[in-house]
Amino acid sequence: MRPQTEKAVRAWRTSCAAEITTMVLGGAWKPSILHALAEHGVLRFGELSRLLSDLTDRVLTRQLRELESDGLLRRVVYPQVPPKVEYSLTELGENAQEVLNAMAAWGRSYASHAAEQR
Repeated sequence: MRPQTEKAVRAWRTSCAAEITTMVLGGAWKPSILHALAEHGVLRFGELSRLLSDLTDRVLTRQLRELESDGLLRRVVYPQVPPKVEYSLTELGENAQEVLNAMAAWGRSYASHAAEQR
């Protein structure tokens, strides 16, 4: 678990649990990464990079490390040359899909509302 996530979890009794959710799932690309893994199952780095083409490899690497550290995805390294690394959702990552689906529904509703206000 990342230090900032661990700190938020320890302070949970005095903070809003939704803040923990946004800390773990927040970020410009984490929802997209989790969605891609939920939709496609096991993916390699290059496959994720192609699916999320607007994302730089550096940012993808950082987001994958944070998601792994927070327990939402599993990283399996195979001892072969060239290296083979696969990513998949853990049970916790699969459970996060309910939250992401609710966020997507709210986002669609908000976008519709914002368009009407213009």
